[in-house]
Amino acid sequence: MTRERTVGEVAGLVGISVRTLHHYDRIGLVVPSGRTSAGYRVYDDGDVERLHQVLTYRELGFPLEQIATLLDDPTVDAMAHLTDQRALLTDRIDRLHRMVAAVEDMMNAKRKGVQLTAEEQAEIFGQNWLGDEYAAEAEERWGETDAWQQSQERTGRFSKDDWRRVKADTDALEAKLADALTAGVAPGSPEANALAEEHRASINRFYDCSHEMQVNLAQMYVADPRFTKHYDDRAAGLAQYVHDVIVANAEHL
Repeated sequence: MTRERTVGEVAGLVGISVRTLHHYDRIGLVVPSGRTSAGYRVYDDGDVERLHQVLTYRELGFPLEQIATLLDDPTVDAMAHLTDQRALLTDRIDRLHRMVAAVEDMMNAKRKGVQLTAEEQAEIFGQNWLGDEYAAEAEERWGETDAWQQSQERTGRFSKDDWRRVKADTDALEAKLADALTAGVAPGSPEANALAEEHRASINRFYDCSHEMQVNLAQMYVADPRFTKHYDDRAAGLAQYVHDVIVANAEHL
């Protein structure tokens, strides 16, 4: 037995508004087949089935006018239209996948605090820069710390020019340290202590660095071969010297 449903019942059944149903009625797309004794229009099972077809086509992106043709014109090849629409949807899905990948790249850059492309990173820091590798390890080791969160917030606002200044300032400081090593400036001396404080100030751009945290960094310079190589490539023994300068300054306080 065919069941008859009011506009409100059908709207609730298929999850669209009464206003949409009235619009479909006005344009002749889905017209209720019956009426109640009070003169209100009602939908039978066939009307609801047609409505489901309309909504399916709408979900696929077909305009209402074309949906009416697909449903009512027996000469129209619905399969051909569906095939074309599938191709359009496949292209759209491919574009969305590319957009998702791009957004994920941006999210990763935000998390790492380096808002630069790979080409820009190489341009500023050099071809052998291991920033991505360091960032991943740092997040794993310190990702739950306040210093890490502070670093992400600060570097997340860095522009390309900011990173250029970071690189220039870092190069200048390392050159001063190398010159001090060559000149025989002793760790713990006023000149060496000033260099240690300049080093700590360079870290403070990223997070609030106490002397204790600075000493931890200095220990990493001699414990991690990658950091040791970075400094020693500038001047033989520089990694150990930087370590000793920082530790002596912290002990002096």
